Amino acid sequence: MKFRKFILLFVISFLLAACSGNNWRTASRAPAGIAADPLLHKEAVIEFYAANAFSWRGWFAVHTWVAIKDKDEPEYTVYEVVGWRVRHGQPALREYKTATPDRYWYGAKPEKFHTISGEKAEALIPQITAAVANYPWADEYTLFPGPNSNTFPAWVGLQVPELGLDMPFRAIGSGYAD
Repeated sequence: MKFRKFILLFVISFLLAACSGNNWRTASRAPAGIAADPLLHKEAVIEFYAANAFSWRGWFAVHTWVAIKDKDEPEYTVYEVVGWRVRHGQPALREYKTATPDRYWYGAKPEKFHTISGEKAEALIPQITAAVANYPWADEYTLFPGPNSNTFPAWVGLQVPELGLDMPFRAIGSGYAD
């Protein structure tokens, strides 16, 4: 019995030590190089991204966001929900412009899990923009069960069914919008 407790404490100590090296201030936020270059790709684009959540949460969950680019625009508009913003008196829903919507999520390389381009994207972007404007939990964030960063893209997908959006399995909180 003492041996089991020793092993358990060792494993817990190891896991805590492995997580303690994560520093959000120094974690990479560099572009991953997987987004369509807006200066070369002139058509409208919709891209959904997922990256492992920060620190130990990444073992279980992903953080997701959406980027849209109208035809001939030189930048994307990125929409995402971030919990720390609420703790600082800001809305959880964040919008910003960038040429690189595929930035690492605090050290975790993103993956595109859904892309639409061309005329279909052009037709859907106004619907996405309207859905973003009507997101009911823009000022709220709860890690579990939601609303969180995964609730937001899932909700957009429900408002714009023509997207055909399937959220990643590890997008914990995406079911909150149902």
